[in-house]
Amino acid sequence: MALIDGTSRLLIDGKLTSGGAGGFATVNPATEEVLGEAANADAADMDRAIDAARRAFDDTDWSTNTELRVRCIRQLRDVLREHVEELRELTIAEVGAPRMLTAGAQLEGPIADLGFAADTAESYEWTQDLGHATPLGIPTRRSVVREAVGVVGAITPWNFPHQINLAKLGPALAAGNTIVLKPAPDTPWVAAVLGDLIAEHTDIPPGVVNIVTSTDHTLGAMLAGDPRVDMVSFTGSTATGRSVMADAAATIKKVFLELGGKSAFVVLDDADLAGACSVAGFSVCLHAGQGCAITTRLVVPRARYDEAVAIAAGTMGSIKPGDPTKPGTVCGPVISARQRDRVQSYLDLALAEGGEFACGGGRPADQPAGFFIEPTVIAGLTNDARVAREEIFGPVLTVIAHDGDDDAVRIANDSPYGLSATVYGADADRAARVAARLRAGTVNVNGGVWYSADMPFGGYKQSGNGREMGVAGFEEYLEIKAIATAAN
Repeated sequence: MALIDGTSRLLIDGKLTSGGAGGFATVNPATEEVLGEAANADAADMDRAIDAARRAFDDTDWSTNTELRVRCIRQLRDVLREHVEELRELTIAEVGAPRMLTAGAQLEGPIADLGFAADTAESYEWTQDLGHATPLGIPTRRSVVREAVGVVGAITPWNFPHQINLAKLGPALAAGNTIVLKPAPDTPWVAAVLGDLIAEHTDIPPGVVNIVTSTDHTLGAMLAGDPRVDMVSFTGSTATGRSVMADAAATIKKVFLELGGKSAFVVLDDADLAGACSVAGFSVCLHAGQGCAITTRLVVPRARYDEAVAIAAGTMGSIKPGDPTKPGTVCGPVISARQRDRVQSYLDLALAEGGEFACGGGRPADQPAGFFIEPTVIAGLTNDARVAREEIFGPVLTVIAHDGDDDAVRIANDSPYGLSATVYGADADRAARVAARLRAGTVNVNGGVWYSADMPFGGYKQSGNGREMGVAGFEEYLEIKAIATAAN
């Protein structure tokens, strides 16, 4: 497998190659040690990757050969499984992901989900017969055909790189597209290793998958704006999503955006407060809070506010940031010094806004190296505070009081985002009614889990447009063609 010599390569047109801009360091966020060097692409490399994807779509039968696509995707799934232990150690080292999470969404889950993409392509109704009709009095036989969009530019972040890289690659390839993947420069190796495995262990034709690692963020804009690219699929911050959408507008290409979140965890007045607030606190600590759908606003009954703060602080204060290689670690480092400093700036802002820390509030004293932040509970603020409205992307929970169900719904919905939400209440019907009123793409009620290969994921409002995963995520990568044939 790749990376044995401490370096990685680009995958362009079926060939593994060095980057035109040389290399750049990839760093272990738990130790700050340099792991090795990743290939650093330049604009010429990206141009070659786009051209290769264009030719592979236009000049081969990839888009129409469903049997080949299904076989190739299953080959990729199988070779990833064969190397899962090596990938696990790589993910822990480069992403800072706690070992426990690699059994799920950080590694094993996304690999398994490739099977769903292959199965969907194999069973999908590509042509729908609408039968005969006489529009304008003309006898006509009608059908609706679904076919690949074309060349997809995929731009992905660093927080759950396997999950997001494969959630784009699997459906896009299954639908018949070719793809150029530009991963985040913080986690280049976990993407580059896909290129090695694809090139050496699958029948995916040259140019169908191209993987371009780079520190040059303008290459993402190049993908979004290039007329040879038919669709851009982006996961990341809302601010960058706006730029991607603007760049794509020049060619009116299809755009999928999965963006930020500031999701609410709503606790109703009949809920088990201790259980709900403990779950909320624990969830925010997972992977140091680096998840767009994590519920970072805990909205609790005003009469029990102090109790709720104490419970959440008790849970989060007991979770110590630590070595992600250890099986019991829940909260590892954030990805970089830049991200650590960004989170700290929000903690400083919380105090300036009049909030107080029920636990945490800075860097852990027992971690002299690594990009660690203490799990932190912010109390004493309303939903108008910036720390209650802006995505922090760290192990930080803001507790907000509500005055009943209507007020809880108002607070939860009073956000520029609408990615996810949670509701806890003893009366299941009442909790379901509250959930139905929340303007969010995914809602967890009393501990239910929406994350699954067959469940669509995405958000309302500034959390993005379109859906990833599920049949809806597969269909994001399709165009619809209506065919009308004169009938005798």
